[in-house]
Amino acid sequence: MHGLRRLAATDDVKPVLTWSLIRRVLGYARPYKFRLIGILLVITATSGLHLLNPLIFREMIDRTIPAGNLQRLVLLAVALLMVALSNGVLNVINRRLSSSVGEGVIYDLRVALYTHLQRMSLRFYTNTRVGELMSRLNNDVIGAQNAVSNTLVSIVSNIVQVVAVLAVMLALEWRLTLISLAIAPFFILIIRKLSNKLRDIVRNQLEANASMNAMMNETLNIGGVLLVKLFGRQQMEIERFGQRAGAVRNNGIKRTQLGSIFMAISGLLAAVGTALVYGLGGYFVIKDFISIGTVVAFSAYLGNLYGTIQSLANAPVDFASSIVSFERVFEVIDLPAEVSEKPGAVALNDVKGNISFDQVTFMYQAGDKSFLSDVHRYGSIDNVTAVLSDTEKEHDEDKRSQARENALEDVDFQVKAGQLVALVGPSGAGKTTLTYLIPRLYDPTSGSIRIDDIDIRDVTLESLTHQIGMVTQETHLFHDTIRTNLVYSKLDASEDEIEEACRAANIHDFIAELPDGYDTVVGERGYRLSGGEKQRLSIARVILKDPRILVLDEATSSLDSESEALIQDALKRVMKGRTSIVIAHRLSTILAADLILVIDRGHVVEHGTHSQLLELDGLYASLYNTQCRKSHQPGVTESADTL
Repeated sequence: MHGLRRLAATDDVKPVLTWSLIRRVLGYARPYKFRLIGILLVITATSGLHLLNPLIFREMIDRTIPAGNLQRLVLLAVALLMVALSNGVLNVINRRLSSSVGEGVIYDLRVALYTHLQRMSLRFYTNTRVGELMSRLNNDVIGAQNAVSNTLVSIVSNIVQVVAVLAVMLALEWRLTLISLAIAPFFILIIRKLSNKLRDIVRNQLEANASMNAMMNETLNIGGVLLVKLFGRQQMEIERFGQRAGAVRNNGIKRTQLGSIFMAISGLLAAVGTALVYGLGGYFVIKDFISIGTVVAFSAYLGNLYGTIQSLANAPVDFASSIVSFERVFEVIDLPAEVSEKPGAVALNDVKGNISFDQVTFMYQAGDKSFLSDVHRYGSIDNVTAVLSDTEKEHDEDKRSQARENALEDVDFQVKAGQLVALVGPSGAGKTTLTYLIPRLYDPTSGSIRIDDIDIRDVTLESLTHQIGMVTQETHLFHDTIRTNLVYSKLDASEDEIEEACRAANIHDFIAELPDGYDTVVGERGYRLSGGEKQRLSIARVILKDPRILVLDEATSSLDSESEALIQDALKRVMKGRTSIVIAHRLSTILAADLILVIDRGHVVEHGTHSQLLELDGLYASLYNTQCRKSHQPGVTESADTL
């Protein structure tokens, strides 16, 4: 599974209308079956009322007006008024029922889609554009509900109306009815010719919309806007957006044009049928076979019949168009959730904090090359890389690429409750991947991870995440107040608990000085705050959660010395008494660690304390000594406390 890459490769795939697909679509109509039955009853009643008007006109023309019966004429006029009033009431009821069904289906589809997306692993999101998902949640869902709330109801109601109209027409004049039906096969022939073309246009239009939405999401968020402005690429992005918007426009024009061609041909066929009926009907009137009122009534029914046949003929096209949307929604819903909760999973409670990795191997699935591309990223700031990879020129020939098939291979270690474990190694060695396995953002390809001798795949995801707190290098904040972002980790947190957590994270005094205090809105992704302020907020959020196990990326290289000192002090407080797994970038953290794991090319190549690793005189000692020599070179101003 490669996220939605697979979905993007379906340009030439035609939607196949199978019974299993239709049954699945109908499944979304099942909760609304009583309302759908109500809609059908209302439409049937409306169709019956429509049959009355031509008969009333016939009665007026053939009998009432020639006889000069004013009383009967008034009654017939009132009857016409009552038919119109009844139709109006029934239409209001029908709209109400149709709206409730349509909006209900949209709600069900969106919730089902969003629920499934929440269960997808991190791998899915590293390979999927957010704008594509937005398109599925909006455009495709709305298109799909049309199949249930409009097309299916329309097909049934039109069948009922055709049968009723034909019955009345046959009763009035069977010969004219047969002539009227003579052009029906031509309607079906036209629909078959145009349906496949329209279906392809609809699919292309949906994909063009998804592409446009993806670009808007990438370039109109704060990070994208900042990047575009810094590199002066506004005109280029405008041109790119114009191309994608143009594709949406062109497909919309094609869809409208094809629809208008169908309407024009249908209108021409209807005109031919009407001309034949009036010609033959006029002849019958002249020969005294039928009355003028019968011809007038018959012509009224004829318009109704052709309109209904046209709708029936067009229904497969509408349904096929809606099926395209359903297919695109189902494609996402059917993607397997890689990290799932097994039946009978138990809650992980009363955790001590012992962690063990037992022969853990993890491989990003074939084709997901972006997972390993970070090792080639220019300008990457990673202090661990600076310490453990940035060696002297004479050691350049010893450097090895981190590109490989397995991100982690045969990783085996144990952490005792309350210990501080430092992960060190070159960029791309597998440190972050290792930390992502602990809260099950990914599952190992082989091997097992245990907390207090319990395999984490045997526990509920909610209880697992409750015991683990993560502070990543890139902090994400919602476009909301500071308080809302903090209590995200503990929804029932009191004001005292919030302030206590912020004091521990060295951020309370800063928040107190803001005009709105804890009710200050942080802006899109927290861009109204500095990097250090955002990171201290993320630490406060984890403190508020009060987890037993901490997973930290300690990177502070991009921060000023004051922010760095505040964060380091906060980290010391938050790690106290907890099991901590830290991607370490500072010598002070490494020296304080109970266990140092040296990771290279997905393997734990060395482990022990700082002094033990120096005694081994291996990779860690070599890189550490190299960095120490470099820090004492003339002109080097790096902090001796930073590796």
